Amino acid sequence: MNFNLDNIIRDNIKGLSPYSSARDEYDSDGSKMVFLDANENPFENGVNRYPDPKQRSLKALLADQKGIQEEHILLGNGSDEVLDLLFRAFCEPGIDNVITLPPTYGMYQVLSGINTIENRTVLLNIDFQPDVDAILNVVNNNSKLLFICSPNNPSGNSISAQKIKILLENFKGLVVIDEAYIDFSTEESWVSKLSEYPNLVVTQTLSKAYGMAGIRLGICIASAEIITVLNKIKPPYNVNELTQQRAMERVSDQKSVQAEVRQILQEREALKEALKTVPFVEKIYPSDANFILAKVDDATQRYNQLLKKGVVVRNRTTQPLCENTLRFTVGTPEENKMLIKALNILE
Repeated sequence: MNFNLDNIIRDNIKGLSPYSSARDEYDSDGSKMVFLDANENPFENGVNRYPDPKQRSLKALLADQKGIQEEHILLGNGSDEVLDLLFRAFCEPGIDNVITLPPTYGMYQVLSGINTIENRTVLLNIDFQPDVDAILNVVNNNSKLLFICSPNNPSGNSISAQKIKILLENFKGLVVIDEAYIDFSTEESWVSKLSEYPNLVVTQTLSKAYGMAGIRLGICIASAEIITVLNKIKPPYNVNELTQQRAMERVSDQKSVQAEVRQILQEREALKEALKTVPFVEKIYPSDANFILAKVDDATQRYNQLLKKGVVVRNRTTQPLCENTLRFTVGTPEENKMLIKALNILE
C-alpha cells in the first residue's frame, strides 16, 4: 500500500530530540563500574539506581518469544501510556481525528478528550463486527488513528481478519490493533503481519494472561520507524526497575503462564455451560477472551443482587449494543462456583 509515515507525524515531533539521560549516554557492557554520573544515592538497596530507560533485557526476551527484533518494541507504563503516546505523536490537537468502534475499550474515548482530538465513532454491527464501508466513509485527511480491539472488550469476540485487512489496506493513518486478550484466542496475532503493513501497530499487555495487572507493563509492537517516533516523546524512565524485574521473571516462566491460560479457558467453557442453565440469562455471546458477556432480563437489578451475595461483576448496559448485559470475568474454579451458586438463587 502507499503509506508515508512522515505524512502523519506531528510537525513539532519531527524535529524533536528525545531527552538523553545518564543511563542513555552510558551503555553498560556488564563490567563492574563505579557509577557517579546520575546523582543517585550510592547505597545499594536494589532500587537506588535508575532503571534501564530502554529496558534492553526485557525487550530482548520479548523479542525472542515473539519472533521480532527489539527495535520493533516499545514498553510503557501500562497499555494506556502506549496509547497516549500514539495520540501525542500523530494527532494534532484541535485538528486531527481518530476512529473508534463502540462498544469497545473506553480509554480510546478518554484519551481523545485529554488530547483534544475528535473521536469519530462507528458502531459495530449486531454481531460485534466492524462496518468497513461506514468506517471508510467517515475518514478524511485528518484521520490519523483507527482503533480495533480484538478480541474485543466488552463483547469478547475476535474481529474478522478479512475486515481488518481491508481497513489496513485502505486507511491512510495507523491501524492500532489492541490485543490485550490475544493469549486467550485461537486467532493468530497480527504481530505476524508486521512486515506486510507499514501502518500496523499492535498493542499487548502483561495484565491479562500473564496476571501482572499490578505492575503496569504495556507493549507496543510496530515498525522500527514508528517506534523511533514514540521513543522521542516517552518519559526517560517510564518503566520502573521493579516492574522490569517482575516482568522478566514472569515472561521467563512460560510454563506457568500457559498452564494458567489453559485453566482459564477450561473454566470459561464450564462457566458458559453453567450460564445456560440460569433462567434469566437470555443470550451468551461468543468469547475469545477471559470473560463472557451475557444478556439478562435486567442487568442493573441482577448486578445489585450479586453485590449483596458478595460477587462483583461488570454491568455493561450503558454501552452501545449492550443493553441489559453483564460481563463475567473468568475466575478460579472456586470463584466461578460461587458466581453460579449466587446466580441460581436469585429471584
